Amino acid sequence: MPILPAMLRTTLARGPTTPRHLVGFDPRRRPGLETEVLVIGGGIAGLSAALAAAHAGREVLLLCKGELQISNTAWAQGGVAAVLSTVERSAEDAVELHVRDTLAAGAGLCHEPAVRRIIGQAEAGMDFLRQAGCRFDAGNDGLPQLTREGGHSARRILHAHGDATGAEIARALVAAVRADPRVTIIEQAFAIDLLDRDGRIGGATYGHRDEVYAVRAGATILATGGCGMAWRETTNPPLATGDGLAMAYRAGAVLADLEFMQFHPTTLYVAGAGRLLVTEAMRGEGALLKNADGERFMPRYHPDAELAPRDVVTRAIVAEIRRTGFPHVWLDATHLGSSFLRERFPTIHLACSRFGIDIAQAWMPVHPSAHYHCGGVVSDASGRTTLSGLYAAGEVGCTGLHGANRLASNSLLEGVVVGLAAGAGAASDCLPPPLLRAEHRAPVVENLDVADLVGSLRSLMWRSVGIERSARDLAVARRSIAFWMGHQAGGFLRTPAGWELQNLLLVSSLIAQASEQRTASVGTHTRSDSVGDVADQHFALQREGLTP
Repeated sequence: MPILPAMLRTTLARGPTTPRHLVGFDPRRRPGLETEVLVIGGGIAGLSAALAAAHAGREVLLLCKGELQISNTAWAQGGVAAVLSTVERSAEDAVELHVRDTLAAGAGLCHEPAVRRIIGQAEAGMDFLRQAGCRFDAGNDGLPQLTREGGHSARRILHAHGDATGAEIARALVAAVRADPRVTIIEQAFAIDLLDRDGRIGGATYGHRDEVYAVRAGATILATGGCGMAWRETTNPPLATGDGLAMAYRAGAVLADLEFMQFHPTTLYVAGAGRLLVTEAMRGEGALLKNADGERFMPRYHPDAELAPRDVVTRAIVAEIRRTGFPHVWLDATHLGSSFLRERFPTIHLACSRFGIDIAQAWMPVHPSAHYHCGGVVSDASGRTTLSGLYAAGEVGCTGLHGANRLASNSLLEGVVVGLAAGAGAASDCLPPPLLRAEHRAPVVENLDVADLVGSLRSLMWRSVGIERSARDLAVARRSIAFWMGHQAGGFLRTPAGWELQNLLLVSSLIAQASEQRTASVGTHTRSDSVGDVADQHFALQREGLTP
């Protein structure tokens, strides 16, 4: 198990006061299912894992919280990072250069063996996606059209339909999974608790159509995505409530690097609208960040300017907002031309036009939002966790690939590579499923306003555990969340909204705890009470050889 040295990694495991289960289950009184491999989650990691396990001859049950095609994968605009042998790269790019860029972005906290293994499997992962029916954009010569994003030293990002890469990958994998006779899919199934027997995970409980069921499984794969909904401002879909993190923690798995939530620098900032991600590829094609005075400011913060790593760009934007007193900055793509913008970024072009913004004529108002969780369930590059019978893949896992800050477009890469490895591993690690049981809990207080408490939690996390953090704010967050967990949401709830609330409270508490423990700023974790100017911080890391 690739656990980093203690001084580098913040790890957490369940304490004696944490309830083991959210919902009681007695197999003598409840209906249940049985499968060889259980996959929880319907994004790129879960779909890849399900197909890999099915191709290995196992019967697979796939639980999907919502509809199968709705996930963070489907929302991903930018692309997939991969060095391909089919593309002439000579001195321009190499796998070793991709490894170096990833290690640099991770600010010294990546696990290098995992980085090398996952990136080394990138081309095999892309071959799998193509065979599944994914069509990446290509030029007249038939070779992939590649673009560049922040932190990358070469053009190595594959994309599809301009800025709809995730949607194309989701479309292809969903079709492949639905066509596989070994995969059974249950949609609108809320996974509640992992169940264990004699120290091995043997399945899970889930809610479906107002009933609670259990699945007995020979091996279980968590692919539940991230926890962006813990913050008020996020690019994530409403389903991203940290359920897998909470389930794994209650089951006794080790979690790590929870303090490292990556805030995407550029999301469309329009009052009353959701925070639409404005892909980093737009800056890769030449779009410029400007402050309230119309000044291009990124060259003052990093030699790579708009193509600096995401954590650097995010902190620079926050610094400019604070300095100018203006609520956002601007992204200027007007010089790229109308036809290019419509063809290369159709999703963003259409979305902005709905708010009366013609991105070929006007600057876009942008602001950082919670985007991608670099921490998660500790696992190796094959998805094996610290619990027997349990695998993790995708954003819910923590392989060490991302360290303190994810390199752009490495997330879809990790999802497919680790998902395939986890599916194959679970297929070979499949044991006869055990008889499972979970203890019952007392009911929660009556008349709990779940929606109000979720809103209060998300606002607290944005204020106190957001882009910049301090000991005082983190202590306030931890105490507030502990009160809510102990006095208002500490019992048995009967609905998915209630389970989401309890998962969000637990995950938020753990993130605040990990953020308190890491007193120094690094990567996406910025402590305002321990660092000075954002540029000074970056160049200090650069002197230590931790950035490009």
